Amino acid sequence: MVAGWFAGEGDGFRLLGTRCSACATVFFPREDHHCRNPACMGGELRELPLSRHGRIWSYTDSRYRPPSPYVTDAELPWEPCALIAVELEAEGMVVLGQAVPGTTVADLAVGMEVEVVPGVLHEDAETTWTTWHWRPTGVTA
Repeated sequence: MVAGWFAGEGDGFRLLGTRCSACATVFFPREDHHCRNPACMGGELRELPLSRHGRIWSYTDSRYRPPSPYVTDAELPWEPCALIAVELEAEGMVVLGQAVPGTTVADLAVGMEVEVVPGVLHEDAETTWTTWHWRPTGVTA
């Protein structure tokens, strides 16, 4: 888990961004030091739970084992996964992430509604690395 990127469980699970108090720009991944908007003179950055739902902006499948620092078990065959770019309407931004396991590109369509849910990136006997996944809700634009 990347500290400060998400919080909560179940229906309370949210990605965490930050918003600049001066220009209202929203950042994810979060920004905690300075506003990255070049037109802004800077303001206080406040944590902002992002929308749980969005619409698929684009998607593709990942058919190769990603390089380090992504953690995979080299002894197991690589399982392809769907990668989704989701537009969060309230924030006006696109956030990338994996689809829930078992979802393929054949299950996806641009404009389809998805929700963010907790996921497992990798686990071994000592550690579970957590992340977020996008899960289709069945609603299409």
